[in-house]
Amino acid sequence: MRTFHKFLPVATMAGLLLSTPTFAADWTLAAGNGTLGFTGTQTGKTFEGYFEKYDGTINFDPAHPEAGHAKITIDMASATTGDSQRDGALPGQDWFDVKAFPSAVFEVKDFKVKGGNAYDAEGTLTIKGVSKPAVLPLSIDISSSTLHAKGHLQLVRSVFNVGVGPWATSQWVALEVGVDVDVTAHGG
Repeated sequence: MRTFHKFLPVATMAGLLLSTPTFAADWTLAAGNGTLGFTGTQTGKTFEGYFEKYDGTINFDPAHPEAGHAKITIDMASATTGDSQRDGALPGQDWFDVKAFPSAVFEVKDFKVKGGNAYDAEGTLTIKGVSKPAVLPLSIDISSSTLHAKGHLQLVRSVFNVGVGPWATSQWVALEVGVDVDVTAHGG
C-alpha cells in the first residue's frame, strides 16, 4: 500500500497528460471548405464576389502561435461576382491579368496573439507580381481535426496594380477592396 502512494502523483500526472486535448499543428486548406470572398464598390454600388479555387497549408499551434506560418494560393481566374460583364473583365490585363499572373499568394510568417481566439496573421501578400506586407486580423477556433479561421482585411487595389488604364482611379471602381476569409482547414 505504501508503494502505491509513492506512484499516485506520477499516475495522476500521466492521466492528466493523456486526457489533455492536443491539436495538430499542420492544417490543409482546400476550396469548398468555406469562403474566400471580396467586396468592392462600382459606380456607387457595392458588389460581392469570391474565389472558387484556393488551397494552402497552415502550420499553427495555439500554444505557440508565434512559430506558425502559412501559405495560401488563390487561383485568380476563379473570381466570380455573379455579374457576367464584371466576371468577364476580371481575368483581363486591366484587372487580374491571369495569363501573366495566374495566382495570388498570402504567405504568413507568424501569428501574433491579440487575446482569446483573436490573432494577427502577419506576412506578405503577392498579387500581380507585387508583394506587400499584410496583416490579416482573424479569429481561429480549433476543435478535433479542424481549424476554423475567420477574418477581414482592407486593401487598396491600386497598390497591387489591380485596375489599370481607365480603371486606375476611383472614378468608376473604388480603390478600397475588402477581403473576407471564412474557411475551415483540416489537420493531418
